Amino acid sequence: MFGLGTIDPNVRAIGGSQEHDLHRRAGQIRAELQQGVSKPFSDVIDVSSGDSHLTGMMPVTFVRQVIAACLCPALIHSDDLPVDVRRRAQDLLAQLDGESMGSYTDSCGAPNVQRSVAEFITRRDGGVPASPQNIFICGGSQRALALLLEILIPNDGPPYTGVLTPVPTYKTFTMLLEETGTVMVPYQLCEEQGWVLQIDELRRALRDSRGHCSPKVLYVINPGNPTGHVQTMKSIAEVIQFAAEEELFLLADEVYQDTVHGDNSEFISYKRVLFEMGGEFSETVQMASVHSASKGYMGECGLRAGYVELVNIDHTVMPFAEWLIGTKICAPVPGQVALDIMARPPQPGDASYVQYTQEVQAIQETLVHNVRRAQEVLNSLPGMSCQLPEAGIFVFPRLQFHPQVAEHAKKAGVDADLLYSRRLLEDSGVCVSPGCEYGQRDGTHHLRLCVLIPTNTLDEMLTRLTRFHLRFMAEFF
Repeated sequence: MFGLGTIDPNVRAIGGSQEHDLHRRAGQIRAELQQGVSKPFSDVIDVSSGDSHLTGMMPVTFVRQVIAACLCPALIHSDDLPVDVRRRAQDLLAQLDGESMGSYTDSCGAPNVQRSVAEFITRRDGGVPASPQNIFICGGSQRALALLLEILIPNDGPPYTGVLTPVPTYKTFTMLLEETGTVMVPYQLCEEQGWVLQIDELRRALRDSRGHCSPKVLYVINPGNPTGHVQTMKSIAEVIQFAAEEELFLLADEVYQDTVHGDNSEFISYKRVLFEMGGEFSETVQMASVHSASKGYMGECGLRAGYVELVNIDHTVMPFAEWLIGTKICAPVPGQVALDIMARPPQPGDASYVQYTQEVQAIQETLVHNVRRAQEVLNSLPGMSCQLPEAGIFVFPRLQFHPQVAEHAKKAGVDADLLYSRRLLEDSGVCVSPGCEYGQRDGTHHLRLCVLIPTNTLDEMLTRLTRFHLRFMAEFF
């Protein structure tokens, strides 16, 4: 297997377990605080992951009520729950074997959930049809991506298959590439222009990969993680045309599509653009897109449910995909219920519609406020700059350290932003993700912070981060 450095020496290898040590240390500090160990802070604020419920964001009531009624059918006959909750639970249970959440569903997902997702996609894409037969329900978007890589990547030795992958990208995807024996072909997003995807950079990455691997897949994340960029229709069309010219399978990760908050930004799916480009592309470009109930306003990370839609897949491949999925266990049924609700939320006139709408709006307003507040504070700090994300639930500020920091980190055998993150956790009780976990240009350093958290928690986190940052920068001045 060829490592990342084989293809592009200007990109850091993404690997190792040091970042995981950081998360383990956060857990140890929590235990120490519970045991009464004196610290300069009273709790750990963990903004290192996309788990918004971890930091106190409340779940959407309708989602939990429907799941509760499905798990305890006696609640269907209780006036304590709104009538539309009870009706939805009753309808969902009627589709399950034994009318029980304890039953297996089809490996590809409950047929009614597949239909709900297909109808959701069709509405989202302005009428571009989606077929339930092309939709596979998985235990989260990562399982969907793992499944796709199993289908796409042959395990018959060199030349190894290459996957064009954006940098920065998130660690779990690179781990999937390593697991499948796949070569990561990195292409850099342009930070100075708001993390845009540039076609010339795709061409460079593809050209440089020749001789090292056989590039077959183009992976895009839109909206971006951790960058928060949103591609325009023009940008998406250019990527599709590039994929068509180079005969690349297009793999679109669109799990943050419900979190677009930029003033002039709009989520447009790859599939919609593909079909608006006409038959030359819509009938030939093979692609898959993934979405999840874990991200966005629902934030149901622990329920583990996502889907993948396959488009223009060769008819000889579809039976293999169905067979491969059939060898896996079905996605958790409570997660499939959450996915059904994401695809079919309460409608005007339903008993839960007003509360549901108010709760979702409150989550969206919290996200918009927090993104702008975090960017304002981070940009005010010396040696830190932060692009304003257009979507997603993270900010990804860049750190500019004194050369002494790099020297100190080198002696410690870690990246400078990991050193910073460790010190921040020990000194202030704030757990963030260092940029080295996502890949970054040589000589640059970043942090990723989740900002879909309660506003008071954000304020406390920013206060602690500011105090630490000023001390840290003064120490190495």
